[in-house]
Amino acid sequence: MRLASTKTAAALCGGLLLAMSVPASAAVDAKLLDMLKANGSITNAQYSELQAELARDQKEQQIARQAQQETNEQIAATAKKTNELSTFDQKLAWAAKTQFKGDVRFRQETIKNDGVPNNRDSNRQRIRARLGAYSEINPQVDTGIRIATGSNDDPRSTNQDLNNYFDKKQIWLDQGYVDYHPDAIKNLHIVGGKMPQQWVSMGDVIWDSDISPEGLSVSYKYPLSGSTELFGSAGHYTLKDNVDGEGVQFKHDLRLYAGQLGARFAITDNLKLTLGGSVYGYDNDNDITPGGTTIPTALAINGNSPGEQFKLYEGFGQLDIAGLPLPLSIYGQYVNNDDASNDQDTAWLAGVKTKIYGFAVDYNYRDVQRNAVVGAFTDSDFANGFTGSRGSKLKVSYELDKNFALGATYFMADSDYTNATLKDSDINTLQLDAEAKF
Repeated sequence: MRLASTKTAAALCGGLLLAMSVPASAAVDAKLLDMLKANGSITNAQYSELQAELARDQKEQQIARQAQQETNEQIAATAKKTNELSTFDQKLAWAAKTQFKGDVRFRQETIKNDGVPNNRDSNRQRIRARLGAYSEINPQVDTGIRIATGSNDDPRSTNQDLNNYFDKKQIWLDQGYVDYHPDAIKNLHIVGGKMPQQWVSMGDVIWDSDISPEGLSVSYKYPLSGSTELFGSAGHYTLKDNVDGEGVQFKHDLRLYAGQLGARFAITDNLKLTLGGSVYGYDNDNDITPGGTTIPTALAINGNSPGEQFKLYEGFGQLDIAGLPLPLSIYGQYVNNDDASNDQDTAWLAGVKTKIYGFAVDYNYRDVQRNAVVGAFTDSDFANGFTGSRGSKLKVSYELDKNFALGATYFMADSDYTNATLKDSDINTLQLDAEAKF
């Protein structure tokens, strides 16, 4: 009988230990102790000891549950905060991938032109303000938008005269484009819209630097062995829709087709050479009106012969020399208009650039025959923007402080066609600039 009682007690104690080893309510555990005491399986001393241990275990479990609850609440709060931050970051992701760039320039300009009546000098103050936003839409697509000042919609100038009784100045859309550069073909850019010039320029005989062409362009760079790089571009640009009045298809538009191919060579560590060639061809530049009468085009202006047509071939190059007491760059371009109506069909420019005691110095000489380039697009400052001119350009600038520079540019030009009644006039222009960039 005593053996059975001992076995019963052992079983009951095992049951108690099993019950206490798994989560259970305090009421169940206390009832089990009471049953063991009532059956005589445990003594009063054992009952008191086990009851104290049960109380300690219950307290520890309560503390553990409270700590776990606090931990869960912290995890939930952190997850919520992280999710909120992620949503916020997504909403402002464009801001992190968008750059704002711009510049403001104040200019004092003096022009002396002996081809105007009374040989009077022209003095004026001008400003230029430009602001651009450039954003990465995704790893393969960028966009750019830029606004700029301008006295009118002249594509060659973003200057605004300080005039007219403190009136407000006009703002124009200067650029707006999409740049697609697929990951599958590195260094390939397909650009559409009103864009920065996609070709390389070694001078401004053909293109004024302010011109933003409109259309579709493809450009590509291909690195070869060593430090040699090939580059090229091709583009289709619309200048005037339905120029002949015969329809709105492309074939009736005044169009520009541009192509360029070149290479950059590192001959030595201190000697680098860039060479290239371009072709700029125009369709429908004879500009036929609906009545069938040929009229001077909007291209053939500023010194060009009336009704002139254009197909320009260009060669250009630049030699950069380091390792000298002063850095030196020698550059130039040569242009021929294959569609010119007379022998006034060539232009050339040669220049040199250096930097001395913080002063950037750039000098070039050019000779632009009457029909060598498009009068609507050539440099607007040299000889008042007219072809049939020749002379020098000297520019000196100094960075007075970070992103703030002072500069002076002097043009000494002899021009043939700046006035309809007086030819062979000298046009000397002085520009003093203060420019801040951001």
